[in-house]
Amino acid sequence: MSASLAALPLPLSAPSRGRIIAIASGKGGVGKTWFAITLAQALAKRGRRLLLLDGDLGLANVDVQLGLSPAHDIGAVLAGRVALPQAALHLPTAGFDILAGRSGSGSLAALDPAALDAAVALLPDAATRWQDVIVDLSAGLDSATRRMAASADLLLVVATDEPTSLTDAYAVLKLHQQDAPGSAVSIVVNQAQDLSSGRHTYETLAQAARRFLRREVPLAGIIRRDPKVKEAIRNQAPLLTRHPSSTAGNDVDRIAEAISKGRPGA
Repeated sequence: MSASLAALPLPLSAPSRGRIIAIASGKGGVGKTWFAITLAQALAKRGRRLLLLDGDLGLANVDVQLGLSPAHDIGAVLAGRVALPQAALHLPTAGFDILAGRSGSGSLAALDPAALDAAVALLPDAATRWQDVIVDLSAGLDSATRRMAASADLLLVVATDEPTSLTDAYAVLKLHQQDAPGSAVSIVVNQAQDLSSGRHTYETLAQAARRFLRREVPLAGIIRRDPKVKEAIRNQAPLLTRHPSSTAGNDVDRIAEAISKGRPGA
């Protein structure tokens, strides 16, 4: 059994811009940020010019997981103190750029309407400068996070087999259908004991979507539990740099391959 589908239904973005891929979870603790980082590296490895944007202003931790101290962050861009290209930090060991969040500055939900509009507008702006923009959304279901998710070409919802994770992931799917009906969304099962249990977790969530939302939500991939993930996070290093042949790394790489094949001409 493959750990991912052959290709994801990722539609063509506008010819003048790249694609926006948002990563959501509904709750914390499912490995969303780690997955966003690893997927960014896997896509960059395929020659994509990529920006990883930390979309959580309140508990931003992309830079923390990677041991970085950026000179600028998304708050500086929104305030107009620095332009987006100058705020992005290149990570040569992983091959992609990062726009850091701003820990402790308050969540997106606390932004005034003008600042929130500017935050949402950052996504298509970034997509005119990079081929791929991966957005690590905040865990939760506030209206700001929903607006950013609705702006994406593809939403990947990360879930584990924990009941609360499944419940929250379903809530993300339900609200996203209301916000962006017909848009591309897929499920990523993380921390699976094996492929069989990961498939069971996916089917539980997919069946709920079929029954209550009347839609098929495809599987992006299953990422198996791997102790090397925690080891890489402890050492603040990208998994594919520290353990390029790890089980979890290979699983994410297959998801990246599916995304690449899902866009004609990619």
